[in-house]
Amino acid sequence: MSLLRLGTRGSPLALAQTEETKRRLMKAHPELSGEGAIEVVVIRTTGDRIQDRPLSEVGGKGLFTKEIEEALFDERIDVAVHSMKDMPTWPPEFLTIGAFLPREDPRDAFFSPHADTISGLPNGTVVGTSSLRRQSQILALRPDLKVVSIRGNVDTRLRKLASGDVGATLLALAGLRRLGRDDRQHSVLSSQEMLPAVGQGAIGLECRRKDDRTRALLGAIDHAETRVRVMAERACLAVLDGSCRTPIAALAEVEAADVLYLRALVAMPDGSKVWRAEQRGSVDAGEDLGRALGEELRASAGEDFFKALASH
Repeated sequence: MSLLRLGTRGSPLALAQTEETKRRLMKAHPELSGEGAIEVVVIRTTGDRIQDRPLSEVGGKGLFTKEIEEALFDERIDVAVHSMKDMPTWPPEFLTIGAFLPREDPRDAFFSPHADTISGLPNGTVVGTSSLRRQSQILALRPDLKVVSIRGNVDTRLRKLASGDVGATLLALAGLRRLGRDDRQHSVLSSQEMLPAVGQGAIGLECRRKDDRTRALLGAIDHAETRVRVMAERACLAVLDGSCRTPIAALAEVEAADVLYLRALVAMPDGSKVWRAEQRGSVDAGEDLGRALGEELRASAGEDFFKALASH
């Protein structure tokens, strides 16, 4: 019988993230190194089944986590392995993030045969992305471009690029690196040109709040800096999250031993308006910093902005 059961989606990236989790757990806990000590349980989520529509039209981020969290609740698994950018703003009260793995580069990779940056694309280029965050920032920078929705794995999106269906597309750099696919021809967009999604590049290990044994196992591999950064971004998101149709981006970076630099934005999906803010504060008060920045942005955009998007 396994000593620890890890629940994950079945995509190549999700499985690669789960293997990284296994390696770190086995290194920290030799008793988990035996054959079969850690069992991987693959769970198909609603987000995996629905591939023909943008996530914002069918329920947003929770589509990739709901079934896995239900398995935690039913005690069919002990740990859920998540990409933090897929995590809903408010997880169930009975669950907690027991550990964060060290964060990969959170920036976006940019694929196009025509340019290395969004600003360099020819007029009217068709850009493929299902992300409202990316769409709003692309159109804010280049309103002449046309953004169309494409979903699917790395190969699916790059096939659409190679066939000429789109002239450019974006993928999370972290995912490419974890898949060993960073050899593909692409450039990396600066966070000034394309602010990342909240939690992008971070893996969170979720468990039952009252499961002391599992929490102790996870605590040994928790990466403190990643926790500070992601929790600050998520605190900002919690203040801003009007609906799954609200384009939101945020990135927290540790500038010095005790200084956290947080940037965030909210935008109209068509890029016609973008509100940006940034603040610095103590790493010991990252969530307070996130909430303060969220309140600043919420005041700048105004409640009518959030109400309008939530009602669509």
